[in-house]
Formats: sequence, structure tokens, C-alpha cells
Amino acid sequence: MDLESGVYGNPVKKQSWRTILTLAYQSLGVVYGDLSTSPLYVYKSTFAEDIQHSETNEEIYGVLSFVFWTLTLVPLLKYVFIVLRADDNGEGGTFALYSLLCRHARVSFLPSGQVADEELSTYKKDGIGPPDTSYGSKLKSTLEKHKVLQRVLLILALIGTCMVIGDGVLTPAISVFSAVSGLELSMSKEHHKYVEVPIACVILVCLFALQHYGTHRVGFMFAPIVITWLLCISVIGVYNIFHWNPHVYQALSPYYMYKFLKKTQRGGWMSLGGILLCITGSEAMFADLGHFSQLSIQIAFTLVVYPSLILAYMGQAAYLSKHHMIESDYRIGFYVSVPAILAAVVGSQAIITGTFSIIKQCSALGCFPRVKIVHTSSKIHGQIYIPEINWILMLLCLAVTIGFRDTKRMGNASGLAVITVMLVTTCLMSLVIVLCWHQSVFLAVCFIFFFGTIEALYFSASLIKFLEGAWVPIALAFIFLIVMYVWHYGTLKKYEYDVQNKVSINWILSLGPSLGIVRVRGIGLIDTGLVSGIPAIFSHFVTNLPAFHQVLVFLCIKSVPVPYVRPEERFLVGRIGPKQYRLYRCIVRYGYRDVHKDDLDFEKDLVCSIAEFVRSEKTEPNVGSVDLDKDDEKMTVVGTSSTHLEGIQVYEDDENPAKMAGPSELREIQSPVKPKKRVRFVVPESPRMDPSTRDELRELMEAREAGMAFILGHSYMRAKRGSSLIKKLVINAGYDFLRRNCRGPTYALNIPHASTLEVGMMYYV
Repeated sequence: MDLESGVYGNPVKKQSWRTILTLAYQSLGVVYGDLSTSPLYVYKSTFAEDIQHSETNEEIYGVLSFVFWTLTLVPLLKYVFIVLRADDNGEGGTFALYSLLCRHARVSFLPSGQVADEELSTYKKDGIGPPDTSYGSKLKSTLEKHKVLQRVLLILALIGTCMVIGDGVLTPAISVFSAVSGLELSMSKEHHKYVEVPIACVILVCLFALQHYGTHRVGFMFAPIVITWLLCISVIGVYNIFHWNPHVYQALSPYYMYKFLKKTQRGGWMSLGGILLCITGSEAMFADLGHFSQLSIQIAFTLVVYPSLILAYMGQAAYLSKHHMIESDYRIGFYVSVPAILAAVVGSQAIITGTFSIIKQCSALGCFPRVKIVHTSSKIHGQIYIPEINWILMLLCLAVTIGFRDTKRMGNASGLAVITVMLVTTCLMSLVIVLCWHQSVFLAVCFIFFFGTIEALYFSASLIKFLEGAWVPIALAFIFLIVMYVWHYGTLKKYEYDVQNKVSINWILSLGPSLGIVRVRGIGLIDTGLVSGIPAIFSHFVTNLPAFHQVLVFLCIKSVPVPYVRPEERFLVGRIGPKQYRLYRCIVRYGYRDVHKDDLDFEKDLVCSIAEFVRSEKTEPNVGSVDLDKDDEKMTVVGTSSTHLEGIQVYEDDENPAKMAGPSELREIQSPVKPKKRVRFVVPESPRMDPSTRDELRELMEAREAGMAFILGHSYMRAKRGSSLIKKLVINAGYDFLRRNCRGPTYALNIPHASTLEVGMMYYV
């Protein structure tokens, strides 16, 4: 299906109120499920063992005051009003912030960057110019000079990403397990401990099995459940306030936080790990931004979610202020009255969706092994499903549930993951304020000092519970961090080897137009990561085989640090050597959120872009052309076939150019040879076409009719002699294991297996 048509308007064009409200409705079922279900376990985790109730109610009032101000300052003030504005062309998450910084401070580790990429319309935002402050320019130059600082920035972004994945494991476990714990009322404790875990596991399996239906369907299905849930906890909250303790609103004063810490001291500080759970899911607002829109998420939180949660926590505090026996009365006051299990299932959806999004970004930017990415919506480009990650999350989630069987330890683990992601976001945001927004360093320091202090307090309270469950997110993050860094390191080393061993263009020219071999009909696409020069794989192939295709295209499919590339800027096309060589270079640029098209559409767009380049090479020599560095050829920006309707068009088999050509005067170029597959180029009548250009187009058309072959390099990497033991371990064992077990480039590029030829090469790096 053609996904590209619905991809690019979403972040750019102004949306109608109907669309915004529809997205706000869907976001309730996807983004806010986790945040909305936190009342299931916040008070229970807080009063687990560190603090106890007293007749003065200072503890419960203090906890309510902490919950209120934490919800107000972190999700509402920090995320809704500040962080959501730091979107990367409509996309959010840790890697979106990192991508912004890469573009504005040139700290990207993407090896195939070009000057031409900076001309992309999505590369810069409106109003961005040189930094306004001397401190800002000093910070920028410092980051650009020191590779160590760039590596620290990358590791910081990867840590945030790994903790999001860890949260994707822990949040479903604690949400579902907490809800199932409410069933304890209807059965004896002896029966309950044998039933609780299996029920939770069955619910988790069903939840992950639903993911392949996509965010769009899941959002519409889950949104009514979340709305019902929020309505229930709001009504119950209001009832509890008026029935049990109408004066509970006094606890909203910050004074009660001071009284709480003064009385409970170390126990109160340690209990902050439980209070922290009231903001689990806040990061999902930013991570899932690409699925919805900034305004829709702000409306849903400010008008629906935030007031409901405040009423729910106040109601619970009012109830508990009159019922100090939390073990028996807490559950009676809460679980019986609401559809807790359904709400918990929904609560897990937000973080699972966010995990898919962030892994897609990492994979596109070369920081995660290639995985299968299924786009579940033809209209909204951010809505994806990753089967491998889905089932890995499910297995880890089941392992945590079976291993812990305890809400308290799950809460400790989840809390640490949540607060670490928030700390990373705060650090990256402070850099964005200076480098991207060009605000004063003082403002950035205030931001990191204010929010960083709050989050550091919660982080310290969570870290102290290391042996009581908090080790789990650290262990998970460490494993995923190693995987990401090993893959990133191996990818960089492979590219460096390609650059150092590329073949000189003079070598190609010395072979003559036939390249010293027999040129057979067809198009040969040589896959390469290089944006300039001839890859070593080509010389390896030519010296071992006596024949090659009449048209050769060096194809580089690369990611750029923007969320998406507009179709009219998709291709960079250039010529290698003189015309009669029929050698072309085509660089296909994708953003980290882009949809890779089906192989047939891609082939057609590729041929059309080369044909349009050939046609416009002399008639429009200066339009869209970009001069690249060193020995590289001149490249021209060419869009997909759907974006240059007045230029050349390609029609294959049964397509009728008379119906599809458009208003301009067109004429056909047809092949004199009767092909298996009929291909026609329809070109504008004027200006008059050069005979050599016409011959070149006819030859290209005949080659397309004969078919395409994809030549892929199958690289085996080994550390060269004299390398350190760590490097040998990383390259020979780590990277090699990941390469053999991830999706191969054949799948990643949507290439049909029957047309693929792999050439093996040994890389010593």
C-alpha cells in the first residue's frame, strides 16, 4: 500500500478542531492509560513499610501534598507546557531531542552525512539562525570540538532509551498485577497466592497479542475504558472527600510536605520511591507525540486526566484518613468500585507504544539492530508494530511477574526506570534551550536546577531500594545499552573500512565504457553505504565475474537526522563518469520515522528519478543541483514519481498513460524490442530533447524491461591483528552475533529475494 501519501501532512499542515479532538480522544486510550492507572498502587507502595499511619494523619496529608505537587510540576508544568514544545517536526522522545541537538551542534555520529542533507526542508525549523548568546556559541563549539563530549551525549540518549524499554517491561507487570491483587477480597489468601500470578500472566499474554492490530484500533478500543475509569475515580474521589473528610483539601499546601519529612525523616525520604509512581507514564506524553499532536495531548491531559487524578488521590487520602488499617480497608475502598483490571491493561498500552516508537528511531539512526517494522496505519505514519520487540517485552514481563510476585518490589523497579528517563530528558532539554531555542544559559541552568533537583530527590529514594527490586531496570538497561553500543560501534567501523578501501573513479574510467567486461541487458543496483566513491565490493565483483548489466546504479539508502524527508526531496541522483558509461549514483534519504515503500513502488520511483535526472540534466542544469565535496560528482535533488507530474513519468504493463498523463503535452518513448514486461517513458513535448538524451532514456527503458538485480555486500567483520581484547570481543563475538541474528539488509530494503545477489567480503577493522 502507498503509505507515503498520508505521511507528510500531519506535522506540517494546520489540523482542524475535529481532528485535534479525535486525536485527543484516541490519546486517552494510548498515552494516558499508564498515568491514569497509577492510583492503583501509589498509596499501597508508599505505605508498604517505610512509614505508618498515625492518628494525626500527618503522613497521609504529607503524601497527598507530595503527590499533588509532583503531578503539577512534572507532568503539567515540565512536560505539557515545556518539553512538548521541543518536538522534532512533530516527533517526540529521547531520540527526537538528540536528533535536534545533532543538527544544531553537529554532534551526530551518523557517518554518511552530507552538506546536501542540510538543505532538506525538515532539517531546520523556522526562525533558527546563529546563536544569540556568546555562551551558547561557546557551548556549541565545545561540543563540536570534543569527541568525548559527543560520545557522552550519545550514551546519555541511549541510557534514556534503554530505560524506556525497561519501563516497557515493568509497567505492564505492575499495572496488571496490582489490579489482579484486588481479587484477594473474594477468596481466601491460601487460594489467592496460587491464582493471582497465573491470571496476571494470561492477561499480559492477551495484551501483547493485541499489539499487531495497531495504535489506531487499540486507541479507539481502549479510549472508552480509560474515560470510564477516569469518570469512576473522579466520582468516587468526590464522594470520599465529602463523605469522609471535606477538609482534605488543606493537604494541598506545601507546608504538609515539610511536616511529613520533619516527622518521618529517613523513612519519609525512602517512601518517596512509592510517591514517584504517581507520575509513571508522563514520559509517554512526549514519546508518543508522533502518534498524535501536541495540542491534542495537551487538551486531554489538562482538561481530563489531571483533574481526575487530583480528585482520585484526594478521595483516597480522605478515605484513608478515617481508615488507618490499610491492608483491609484500602482495597475495599478502591478495587470493588472500579473496573481495575481493564484499566490496568490500558495503562500498559502507553509504554508499549512508546517502546516501539523509540526502537524504530534507534534502528534508523544506526543504534539498534535491524528489526521488522510493520506500519499499522496508512494515514498516520508514526503508528507501528515491531513483532520481535513485542514478544521479547512479553517474555521479560512474564519473567518479572513470576519472579517478583510482589507489587512493592515491582514498584521499586518501575520507579527507578521512570525517574532515570526523566532525568535524561531534563539534561537534554537544558541543551535544547540553549542550542536550539537560543535562549540564555541562565534559563537553561534554572530549568535543570529546578526540575533536576526534584527528580534527583526521587532518584536517590529509588536507588536506595537497589536490592529490593530496583536492580531490574539497571540490569535490563545495561544489557540493551551493550547491544546498542556494540551495534553502533560495529556499524561505524564497517563504514570507516568502506571509506578507506573505496575504489578510485580513475580506475573505473581506465576500464573504458564497457568496464572491460560484457554488458548484458538489465539494471544492476549495487548496494553501498558510501555517498561518494566506488565501493570495494564492486571491484571484487568485476574481477571475479566476466559480465555486468548495461545500466549500473550505485544505490545508497541512508537515514538522516530528521523525522521524515518529503517525497520531492527523496532522491539525490548523479552521474559517474561520461554519459556512455551508463553509471549513476542514487542516494535515497529517509528520516528516522519514514515509511520504506514496497519494492515495486521503490523500483519504479528509482527508475523514474534517474530518467528525470537524465531528461533535466541539460535543460535545467542549475535547478536543485548540489555540489558535493572532493572527487564526487554533481548531485541533483529529484522527487518520487508522484511529485513531478509535469516531468517524466514511467508506466508499466497495463497502465494507460492517456488516462494518467495530466494536462501537459506528452509523448511516449517506446522500446523497439518486444519485452516480457512493457515499460513506457512519457516525457513533456518541450523543450526539444537532445538525441543522445533520447537514446539514453531508451536504453534505460530497455534495461528496466529486462529486469533489476540487487547486488548486496555480505560482510564478515573481524578485528585486525594487534587489536585489544575488548575490541576483539566486541567485533568478533558481539557484533557478529547481532549481525547473524538480526534482520538482514535484504528484508530491511524490501528487496525481492529472487532478484538478490550477495557478494561475500571479509572486513578487517
